[in-house]
Amino acid sequence: MNRRHFLQLAALAGCGTLSGCMRQTVRSNEKADRPNIILIMTDDQGYGDIACHGHPFLKTPNLDKLFTQSTRFTDFHVSPTCAPTRSALMSGRVPFKNGVTHTVLERERMALSSTTIAEVLKTAGYTTGIFGKWHLGDADAYQPDKRGFDEVFIHGGGGIGQSYPGTCADVPNNKYFNPVIKHNNTFVQTNGYCTDVFFQQALSWIEQSKDRPFFAYIATNAPHAPYIVADKYKALYEGKCPDKSAAFFGMITNIDENVGLLMKKLDEWDLADDTLLIFMTDNGSAAGTYNYGMKGKKGTVNEGGCRVPLFFRLPGKIKPGVDVDRLARHYDIFPTLAEFAGAKIPKGYDIDGRSLKPLIDNPKADWDDRYTFFHKGRWKKKGAPGQWGKGNTDPDKAKYTGFAVRNEKWRLVGKNELYNIDTDPGEQKNVAKENPEIVQKMLKAYEAWWDEVRPLMVNEDASLDTVQPFRVQFEKQKKEKGIGRWNNPRYN
Repeated sequence: MNRRHFLQLAALAGCGTLSGCMRQTVRSNEKADRPNIILIMTDDQGYGDIACHGHPFLKTPNLDKLFTQSTRFTDFHVSPTCAPTRSALMSGRVPFKNGVTHTVLERERMALSSTTIAEVLKTAGYTTGIFGKWHLGDADAYQPDKRGFDEVFIHGGGGIGQSYPGTCADVPNNKYFNPVIKHNNTFVQTNGYCTDVFFQQALSWIEQSKDRPFFAYIATNAPHAPYIVADKYKALYEGKCPDKSAAFFGMITNIDENVGLLMKKLDEWDLADDTLLIFMTDNGSAAGTYNYGMKGKKGTVNEGGCRVPLFFRLPGKIKPGVDVDRLARHYDIFPTLAEFAGAKIPKGYDIDGRSLKPLIDNPKADWDDRYTFFHKGRWKKKGAPGQWGKGNTDPDKAKYTGFAVRNEKWRLVGKNELYNIDTDPGEQKNVAKENPEIVQKMLKAYEAWWDEVRPLMVNEDASLDTVQPFRVQFEKQKKEKGIGRWNNPRYN
């Protein structure tokens, strides 16, 4: 290296020595090999709840832009409801293996034996942050700061203000506007709409963390019910659909604006080319009016209950405008992120997922067919009060209720419905009688899967006679120190 070249490097790097320049160059190279990762997951937004998927009047210009810049998985499936999906995403394992068979009644708690993707990424030098909805356990041992997250900015329970029998509960009387949020084990009073608040905090943390690889998990509670949003967003859709759906779509447009702000800031901070940006949702639509021709919505094991968007953007390394039509699942995200980060999955930790990176690199790559299983869970709990304890409380009696099996071609729904997804993606023609051998083969595979996961349902007998730790800590802090103020720079 000649002196002129050295001085150019020194000026560009803002350093006064060759060793300093070389260190910064090494850091840059290391970051290039390990992209930052931002994973956005919205709540109850289905495959059809986005303009670029053909919705006739929903406005999502920023998600549409992200769509054009991404490789998209068009046959990506999650669980029928939220906590199971979150556990699969975090652990790389099917939800029932995490003990997550419901969204409440202690069955939302992700088993402490499960390793999270945040823990794996930290071994590769990443700093990690979660912003929004956790919903995998509100007791201290289950909280995200104990599961690999350095920065924690969350509400409790299954949603803002929610409370259920057992430990699952948020701050009492919490609201979508100006919510109280738990920030690194201290409760703070925020200012603004919940989705805006979560993105603002994520942006603040990203700006502070941009000199090292980071993983930001932005999990909005919107557009989950109650359908509350500023009037200006709801007004965009009034008269076009029922009031509930108008607010639901307004919440999605607000999410879209925040996604646009995030992409703008990544550009301004010169992070876009070094950041893997992912968008997905947690289950089928709850209040949408357009379902992409699919059968079923949230809570069902049909295509419309489980098939959701999945976009991957990494400029220069992931091709834009490409569709991948191979069957993929939520538990595939774990090994995919690990591979992008160059992180090793702990030896002896068995996962159900497999990395999607070969398909991202080449949508025509070899991809062995596989059976993948769905179950809505949600059976009742013995000893639970009211509606929670009435009805069947035996998991084994729910074995054949609300299940499905998919491979690349077929979807078996229950024992007696079979659909050819290649020719009938809307599941309109039951061809079970014409294909009894396929039904029996898929049913046998499901029964083997049930036998595998049944012993791992570790939360079934958990007592509901317990305090609600999230609330207890909030009340204690309120009494002793008061609720802190959220001081955060605004990004416009």
